[in-house]
Order: sequence, then C-alpha cells, then structure tokens
Amino acid sequence: MVTAYCVKCKVKGRAMKDASIGQTVKGGYMAKGKCTTCGTVMCAMMSKDNAEVALKAGQAKKNF
Repeated sequence: MVTAYCVKCKVKGRAMKDASIGQTVKGGYMAKGKCTTCGTVMCAMMSKDNAEVALKAGQAKKNF
C-alpha cells in the first residue's frame, strides 16, 4: 500500500486510494492519490525501487 503524509488530517503514513505513480522532470518518482479518510489529494516522493514494487504489487497504476 502506498502511504504519504496528509496535510489536512496531519497524519504520517496515511494510505492512499487511487494512487498513480508518475515521473518528475529530473527523473524521480512521485505517487499521487487521495486520502482514505478526508479525500484530500496527497503526494509522496518515492525511490525507483519502491515505485517498481508498488506497481508490481498492483497498489498503484503507472502514469508515465
């Protein structure tokens, strides 16, 4: 499960729903989705290894 910090709930490690992983201009990976509790858009920077694991496990979809 892809997790991130929710700015509205102020909770670290909140699960994302409808997560999609994209690539930044500099080549990094970023997961973007919605908070499961409040619905706020969340973003999390990821390493290449973590992004590939999330994609392979079906936790996120590819957006690049």
